[in-house]
Amino acid sequence: MDEIFDVLKDATWQLMSMKNVVGVGRGFKTTAGTRTSSECIVVMVKKKLPRLRVRREDLVPGEFRGVPTDVIEVGELRFLNERWSQMRPARPGVSCGHYQITAGTFGAVVWDEKTGEPFILSNNHVLANATSGRDGKARPGDPILQPGAADGGVPERDKIAYLERFVPVEMSGRVPVCLATRSVELAMNKWLSASRSPIRVEVVARSLAGSANLVDAALGRPLSPRLISPEILELGEIEGSREPDLGLRVRKSGRTTGVTEGEIQVVDATVNVIYSDDVTATFTDQILTDKMGAGGDSGSVLVDEEMNAVGLLFAGSDKSTIYNRITNVLRMLGVSFRRK
Repeated sequence: MDEIFDVLKDATWQLMSMKNVVGVGRGFKTTAGTRTSSECIVVMVKKKLPRLRVRREDLVPGEFRGVPTDVIEVGELRFLNERWSQMRPARPGVSCGHYQITAGTFGAVVWDEKTGEPFILSNNHVLANATSGRDGKARPGDPILQPGAADGGVPERDKIAYLERFVPVEMSGRVPVCLATRSVELAMNKWLSASRSPIRVEVVARSLAGSANLVDAALGRPLSPRLISPEILELGEIEGSREPDLGLRVRKSGRTTGVTEGEIQVVDATVNVIYSDDVTATFTDQILTDKMGAGGDSGSVLVDEEMNAVGLLFAGSDKSTIYNRITNVLRMLGVSFRRK
């Protein structure tokens, strides 16, 4: 073994300089399709070619300093970033997003309760740019990209859907309540500046007791049903939905952290979520697990071990992850996991 290791160190870069060679290592030699117990230097090539089609200087020798070689075809090696690349048909668990945001996660395929049409399910802040519906940040018909813009998605090449509908998210703080209000603010400040007044006007929205949110959710209408698949990447197809229980073991498949597992620790939660430095939103009837996600996982669907959907991931920290109750999401968007 030590002898082969020493020879391998000397042979590696000589062999790697050959055209078509993509890797060199140590392994068992295969003869006539059968793996033997004899160790050898394994030379990995993009494609095995007949000897007559290989230049003399690129022919792999049968042995190197007395150590036999074996050539195996491995194809062209690339970084495996499937979740961040364009996928057609796209599967839940991969990157997607409104054309004006960075990227989130395609959570699931759902079906309209009235028409039976399939839609892409994710968060409002993923598919609809975190809109209240009055601020002009998004409107039905806006392009949805897969992958999202942060992963190289562009409308000309990666448009997979249009924004269909969303549940507005009510926020408090420095938010554009509506375009008309913001225009008035700008006009007043322009007048104050012209009068050399040190005063400035700023419109700030404050949440009221009845303005708490239940869900951060939206739907995208695919350009064609053939462009999406209901099978969640590395998990499978959703069987149905259920209510959350304390201690329930759960999983999710997201754009950033892939498949993670955890446990429901809190239900019926009311939480304040920061959307930006000075903008927050209050959500009620939420679910909390231990840390199961990171930025870009928003929109992932939380499932139990039998593939029943429990929640829709939309927020978290370095210690916990927060989800909307999935039954609220389905009811408010008028969709289900049942094909029509």
